[in-house]
Amino acid sequence: MTHRSDLGDPIGAPLPEGWTPPPCPVRAVMQGRLVRLEPLVVAHAEALHSANGRDREGRNWTYMGYGPFDSLRAYQDWVGEVTRGGDPMFYAIIGQPDGEAAGVASYLRIAPDSGSIEVGNINFSPLLQRSQGATEAMYLMMKWVFEAGYRRYEWKCDALNAPSRRAALRLGLSYEGVFRQATIYKGRNRDTAWYAAIDSEWPALKAAFETWLDPANFDAQGRQRQSLSALTRPILVNIG
Repeated sequence: MTHRSDLGDPIGAPLPEGWTPPPCPVRAVMQGRLVRLEPLVVAHAEALHSANGRDREGRNWTYMGYGPFDSLRAYQDWVGEVTRGGDPMFYAIIGQPDGEAAGVASYLRIAPDSGSIEVGNINFSPLLQRSQGATEAMYLMMKWVFEAGYRRYEWKCDALNAPSRRAALRLGLSYEGVFRQATIYKGRNRDTAWYAAIDSEWPALKAAFETWLDPANFDAQGRQRQSLSALTRPILVNIG
């Protein structure tokens, strides 16, 4: 349906009656079956630095805006720096039931007035990569956002970062384009690829995640019966 102004010009749809800006994320635990997300603090740094050290080649840092860190002290200093404010808001990802921190992710570009928020700064150590827990962590972050009342959930990455671009689509975020020469990091250009999911897509995305994360979706060897990509593909507006 096309909405028009009093002058007949096409305009965007009105907001739902009663919509109000959602709250900013709070420093609270997000509890899942496989992982727990805790607000990042310096006490997590030792376990995270050790887990990151399992990436012997340092490939995890290629497209990160921060790192690598040559010492625990350097990593502790970085954690102290990025946790001073509320945007970005970092979380440590902890394995269940009594595991150590094995990765981080954050909310950033938090804009309640427009109902938009981004997930980023994602760094999964080899202990967390390609695990069910890694996917559950992303589900928990998306779930909080949409249940809090946000309208838009963004994912941005270096346009040359093929693994990140595949991950965005797998998680059900639609491709929206590339911003050329969007920024500079580590002394080089970055063209930025944009992906997003919106609130009207959340019910279908939630069902896809819960189907994939269900223990019945995995055989005795831990192999998936249905892929998350197959479950989210019908939801995608554009794959780029």
